[in-house]
Amino acid sequence: MSSTRRTALVTGVLFLLTEVTAIVGLVLYQPALKDARYVVGPGADARVLLGGLFELLLVAAVVGTAAALYPVLRRIDPGLAVGYVCFRLLEAAVIVVGTVSVLAVVTLRRDLAGAAGTDDAALVTVGHALVALHDWTFLIGPNIALGANSLLLGALMYRSRLVPRPIAALGVAGGALICASGTAVLFGLYEQVSTVGSLAALPVFGWEVSFAVYLVARGFRPAAEGIHAA
Repeated sequence: MSSTRRTALVTGVLFLLTEVTAIVGLVLYQPALKDARYVVGPGADARVLLGGLFELLLVAAVVGTAAALYPVLRRIDPGLAVGYVCFRLLEAAVIVVGTVSVLAVVTLRRDLAGAAGTDDAALVTVGHALVALHDWTFLIGPNIALGANSLLLGALMYRSRLVPRPIAALGVAGGALICASGTAVLFGLYEQVSTVGSLAALPVFGWEVSFAVYLVARGFRPAAEGIHAA
């Protein structure tokens, strides 16, 4: 297996891992995110902690995609390659902040709920603040930062023809759309987890999956092995 084929395979697997871990982590988090009185109730700590583990796997996969792709991308455009890596690392860092905020909710419930002299109303308020922090990181990381790095990677793939241009074009369009959607959510036009928000996220999801599957199945296109800008 050539080094280029190996890079494509590793990158494709890591991208698929980001999709799986992101979805599973968010599903497992739901008790802490949706129940306003989670910190003073019976809780579902094992489930939430498992969600945290999947989020950390997501972070590792996000960083891994940046590390795997950088040697390829810098031969296309060094500046855009650095920009892609930076936005990918920003996305990972923001996800870590959101993960820590949810795990802190579990700590509150374990250590303070039901303790003598504890003000349940105050605990609920703090828990709500931590969940709000997670919600903002979910907007900034897996939406706005993700949109920026998808836009950059899609543009680099389009220029280099390392993958078919329809796939690369989907990355450009999906990245731009999810950035616009994230901005709309930021200003309260609609909820992030809503029909409109979900529809806006579909193209970037399609981009990442199609990009990953192509790399795993075919690798970078042979005609572009030289990796030069078209």
